[in-house]
Amino acid sequence: MPFSDYRTALVTGASSGIGAAVVERLCREGLEVHAIARNADALSRLAERTGCIAHAIDVTDRAALAKLTSEVEFDILVNNAGVDRPKKFLEADEGDIDLLIDVNLRAVLHLCRMVVPGMVARDRGHVVNISSIAGNYNFGGNSTYHASKAGVAMLSNQLRLDAFGKRVRVTEICPGRVATDIFNHVHGNDPSVRERFIDGFELPQASDIADAIAFAISAPVAMNVGHMEITPTLQVMGGLQTAKPQLPYASAGGSGGKAA
Repeated sequence: MPFSDYRTALVTGASSGIGAAVVERLCREGLEVHAIARNADALSRLAERTGCIAHAIDVTDRAALAKLTSEVEFDILVNNAGVDRPKKFLEADEGDIDLLIDVNLRAVLHLCRMVVPGMVARDRGHVVNISSIAGNYNFGGNSTYHASKAGVAMLSNQLRLDAFGKRVRVTEICPGRVATDIFNHVHGNDPSVRERFIDGFELPQASDIADAIAFAISAPVAMNVGHMEITPTLQVMGGLQTAKPQLPYASAGGSGGKAA
């Protein structure tokens, strides 16, 4: 379905990184793009640069989202907003769990609830859920993040079932490491963070992810690009690890130790 068949788009997490790049890319296609983020100043600069319509809204503010989606019929929904608090689950913090579920999953569910029924009624629309390779693969220290992104992956599959028979397309984008400032948001705004995650690596740029999304949206109406993993060429997932026991094994019956 060419871009000319769509008129409006809603992009969350739009103040920087992939979100801002997607806003710029969709604006270049002549769409009326509504950009959502908490940072009003960054959104204002983005609006001046691209012509998008800025909304300083937190994606956890359900009332504000409901008001906007009731006023505008969106042909394209890009769920990009996301947060992370890397920590082993054995050390998980209650507030961090709630934050990740609220932003990474609950907000996506509610925005889809607000927008997708209208797409189905109009027989036209495209949902782009920007998830992560963390929804499909395991790596240490991000258990809640993995769980929230796995939820987005299943939602993306389920939406196509629920919209079956209508020209509503759903694309899940799963980036690996991308050269954005998300690492500063997660690990702190320190030069060592950039050195650890960005400097010296060959990484996709935010604009590359935006171009991939544009490819999926601009595909013929008979074609749905359902799932895209986008990683650096020099990044792979997986690996085999085997740990040695730290203590000798003692059975629950106490055979490995002294009797009481």
